[in-house]
Amino acid sequence: MTTTTGTDLSATPAIVDPVATGVVTSRDGTRIGYHQVGSGPGVVMIHGAMESGESHIELARALAETHTVYLPDRRGRGLSGPFGSDYSLRTEVEDVEALLAATGAHDIFGVSAGGLVALDAALTLPAIERVAVFEPALSVDGSVPTAFLARFDQEIAHGKTAAALVTAMKAAEMGPPVFHAVPRGLLELLTQLMMGAEDRKATSGDVTMRRLAPTLHYDFGLVAETEGTIEAFAAIRRPVLLLGGTKSPAYLRLAVQALETIVPGARRVVLAGVGHGASGNRNRGGRPELVATELLRFFA
Repeated sequence: MTTTTGTDLSATPAIVDPVATGVVTSRDGTRIGYHQVGSGPGVVMIHGAMESGESHIELARALAETHTVYLPDRRGRGLSGPFGSDYSLRTEVEDVEALLAATGAHDIFGVSAGGLVALDAALTLPAIERVAVFEPALSVDGSVPTAFLARFDQEIAHGKTAAALVTAMKAAEMGPPVFHAVPRGLLELLTQLMMGAEDRKATSGDVTMRRLAPTLHYDFGLVAETEGTIEAFAAIRRPVLLLGGTKSPAYLRLAVQALETIVPGARRVVLAGVGHGASGNRNRGGRPELVATELLRFFA
């Protein structure tokens, strides 16, 4: 394991590179849209919960001088089609398979729930040569909270989106420490105001918090599906990079630590001073320059 504060690339000139879009068709006929930036060997970035492909555009740009980065919108989001009645980890992996086949990419990076997809893909897709993950949401002996889902689903069903998001954030221990000291009613009001402000600025193609909220049900479904499967990842036979932050919830740090002991030859890097959102764009509290340093080293 390596603990590092990373190399800050934020002072380097921004890469001005146009973002293209494309689409592939998954095995079950579902449309999977993606964003593309850069040139060179391909890397597919698989986003996590409450995100879309564009949530990692700044990280993609930091790799764009040496890599072509593909940023798919996972099912139910943005450019991609619906989850479908047979949605599971298998269909997510089939989506990745279709993108790899169409682009010729061989390296993948997955975050949170997307990290679960990346790890499972590394087990089953021979096209993958290297896999990096940032805090995959892997439940170790029930470590990832899921009991909140019944309340969350009920709130979504009744149109109480702000309340549902607060339920999920509190259960998943996301947000600063002060978040847990603020009365729930005030949190719901603040969340409602944030969503309203975002909705007013959004264009027709923007993937807003309001649109993303229902997708949390499916992401935590992947968590439940992979409960008790960690030993299976001992069969991965390709280089693996495990990334995490010192400020992330304990259950996410536990998952990365456990994978280090199970995945043969895996290298773990802990980024000091960052949390679970480190790989995302800066406007959501990310530190993509730190994650980019490790990915450039790994995928070089």
